[in-house]
Amino acid sequence: MKLDHFLLAVREKHPLVHHITNWVTIYDCAQIVKSLGASPVMAHASEEADAMTTLGSALVLNIGTLTSDLIASMKRSIEAAKHKRIPVVLDVCGAGATVFRDRVCAELLDTNGVTVIKGNASEIARVAGLSVATRGVDTGHVREDLVAVAKGLAKTRNAVVVVTGERDIVATADTAYLVANGHPIMAKVVGTGCMANSVIGTFVGASPENPALAAAAGLAAYEIAAEQAAALCPTPMAFKHALFDCLYALTVEDLATRNQVTVAA
Repeated sequence: MKLDHFLLAVREKHPLVHHITNWVTIYDCAQIVKSLGASPVMAHASEEADAMTTLGSALVLNIGTLTSDLIASMKRSIEAAKHKRIPVVLDVCGAGATVFRDRVCAELLDTNGVTVIKGNASEIARVAGLSVATRGVDTGHVREDLVAVAKGLAKTRNAVVVVTGERDIVATADTAYLVANGHPIMAKVVGTGCMANSVIGTFVGASPENPALAAAAGLAAYEIAAEQAAALCPTPMAFKHALFDCLYALTVEDLATRNQVTVAA
């Protein structure tokens, strides 16, 4: 699948990506955006979060380290993004772990301002209304057809839905892309899911006219870089540092020739 123009758009437009994100991985999210050639900003205070959003190309939200203040900032920022037609990417991190997280996910999605909903299998299944549990922020078992679940949630919420895993799913109500790039060592590094959310925001911010394919292209680019990094550094921390360098050095030819993105049957 021809995806190289999405990486070119990121490098030509240098999108500003505003984050209200997980404190555990905030540096990694900033660096992964910077490695792509874009600009990250992290403004969490409710007094300025919405104003900062209006300056950017995308808004990236992650509920990993929730507080009441952050929720207020997220809601104000979503409204600002809606007004300026800026895409919003929401990582429903830990959905299904607590009643509080489930409620916040519903409140944020009820704004009707989220462009991309991203999570692992159990997080997405929970947000879709299924009776599943998430183990902290790690995925739980989901028996249902994940492509069908993702498409159903995409239709219900009028959003693109991304399910990360061994094989990623990027779904609209009508179409689903499968992304088979990546490496198992990614599961051994804290923050790879949060960084994926930032990569999606960067690509969608640069190509907002096609958020589903832009998200698939972003995941493929990120995971091709992970394959390259794992070949150089087979241990978790060395891999993590190599990942930033490999993504920085990723070429459009790499993305064009190495992506394993297909349309689901």
